[in-house]
Amino acid sequence: MPVPVPHQRTVVLPHQAGPVDDACADTARVADAPGAGDATAQGARAAGQEVAQPAVQGFLEPTQPLPAEQRLSADHGPAPQGLTLLLIGEDPNSHVPEMWDWAGRKVRLRTARNLTEAERLLTDDVHCILLDLSPQAPEGRAERDAGQGARGDELGVLRDVLRLAPSHAVLVLTYETDAERAADAVRVGAQDYLFRDELDGAVLSRAVRYAVERKRADLAQRQLTESRMLAQENARLERGLLPTPLLDGSDLRFAACYRPGRSRALLGGDFYDTVRTPDGTVHAMIGDVCGHGPDEAALGVELRIAWRALTFAGLSGDELLATLQKVLEHERADDEIFATLCTVDISADGRRAGLCLAGHPAPLLAKAGESPQLLPYEFGGPALGLLPHARWPRRQVELGGSWSLMMYTDGLIEGRIGVGNQRLGQDGMTELVSRQMAAGLSGEELLDASVREVRDLNGGELTDDVAVLLLDRR
Repeated sequence: MPVPVPHQRTVVLPHQAGPVDDACADTARVADAPGAGDATAQGARAAGQEVAQPAVQGFLEPTQPLPAEQRLSADHGPAPQGLTLLLIGEDPNSHVPEMWDWAGRKVRLRTARNLTEAERLLTDDVHCILLDLSPQAPEGRAERDAGQGARGDELGVLRDVLRLAPSHAVLVLTYETDAERAADAVRVGAQDYLFRDELDGAVLSRAVRYAVERKRADLAQRQLTESRMLAQENARLERGLLPTPLLDGSDLRFAACYRPGRSRALLGGDFYDTVRTPDGTVHAMIGDVCGHGPDEAALGVELRIAWRALTFAGLSGDELLATLQKVLEHERADDEIFATLCTVDISADGRRAGLCLAGHPAPLLAKAGESPQLLPYEFGGPALGLLPHARWPRRQVELGGSWSLMMYTDGLIEGRIGVGNQRLGQDGMTELVSRQMAAGLSGEELLDASVREVRDLNGGELTDDVAVLLLDRR
């Protein structure tokens, strides 16, 4: 219900206003002119008539103290502008009462006769839209009462406004006799509705402030919902790219570390996996799909799952990589997309391993009592997806009785070192990891410390994703 205000002015809206002749218009202009009120009052006193004092701002008696914000405005000039209201209606000269925002600042008003004008005036500083719905024709009400489905067409202009301004608060203005259509407007997407019969400055100010805050709350809730859905999608993606290793029955220890690149909140195309087959062989792989985004990440998940399935089916080495290349060629979104891969199969006794490289950096091997060394890269093959009939030879590597094997993606070695364009590179990474191992670090502590130091050397977060996998036998 509207709050009663002493000596409140009558609000005249375009649908209520009657015809005005030139004489009336001239009288109104004279009455509004500076000093006109004083002249009228003097004339009335001369005639012995009692004069009623006009209301300040249309709401308050002069005997009442002004609000603090308005006193400041009177003492120190115009108050800073606050909210902006865009009125969309057939009559651009519609009279709207003065309104004030939370801080007592006057609400600015813009008017548009149609959606074309509204789109031009709908700038970033507009906070709320007041849509003046034209009165419903009697035949339209009859059709609605008869259940002929005309209600959707009645609110077509509102739907257009909501499409035009999805992030703005929208108020609907209509007659009290059209209450059902007003309620439908809220169901369609408006924040609230107002009746012309009840409209005054206080009601409109309160409704605008409420609509703006409700729209903000709706947008915040939508963003929260989207964030939750994105987090769920990220979790599913992470489970696909970074699965739990299947090493039951093996005496090898497993550790892994993943850090997304600075420019993305989602995981990129880096992926890895480790499984143990029934014959006791431990198979490990790490890969990187070129590019970043959902398509590359999805392709990485497909390659990892395909690798696990083919490994359990008994494939290894060149045969396995050739099959993975076929998977990539059929699943990639663009012919330019390729993937690098490193696979290792460790014998059941843990003393030997077969190594295959497809355009990927060679792993780092640290034997007991020896400094870490990069495994040979000379016999590696091209990345998957570059050459249609490529081959990937398998190289035998002696591991010994106690060792640590670190596999990684190129994000770990492409970080910069201080100022300039110098990269860490494989030699810098080898020296860094050697120092960490000499300090007694191992497992996840070793990986976390190494990645943290690489990031510090880069002067901040790394541009590319980083995935590191560590297998060791003690």
